Amino acid sequence: MTPLRASQSRRRAPVAEINVTPMVDVMLVLLIIFMVTAPLLTAGVPVNLPDAAAKPLTQEREPVAISLDRSGKLFVGDKAVDQAIFADELTRLTARGDPPQVMLRADRGLDYGRVMAVMAQLNRAGINKIALVTTGEAGGDAR
Repeated sequence: MTPLRASQSRRRAPVAEINVTPMVDVMLVLLIIFMVTAPLLTAGVPVNLPDAAAKPLTQEREPVAISLDRSGKLFVGDKAVDQAIFADELTRLTARGDPPQVMLRADRGLDYGRVMAVMAQLNRAGINKIALVTTGEAGGDAR
């Protein structure tokens, strides 16, 4: 055997296998990141919701989120809406035909009358499907 042949036989052949372990590690990290951040993306307005033991409702289509923060500021989705133009915003929502379902999120520290005034405006606009959003925890103090 010539020296050239001996050195060629000692070289390793290229490995034809793919190492998927790093890819699986990256996918698991991404999965954990999405699992942690997904619940935080559902509501953009910070509201301290009351507790309730009711079951979640089934929904036919995407509801409209209306929020009242601690100061009583009104939001439609993530957009702040002035009380003076709230009726116009409701008219725009109902102009598409069938009135949408509304998810009303109100801070627990708000005056009950303020929440009922918003519900009355929704009713006058023809929106009768109103869901009150809570944290889902039972056993809160009943003061």
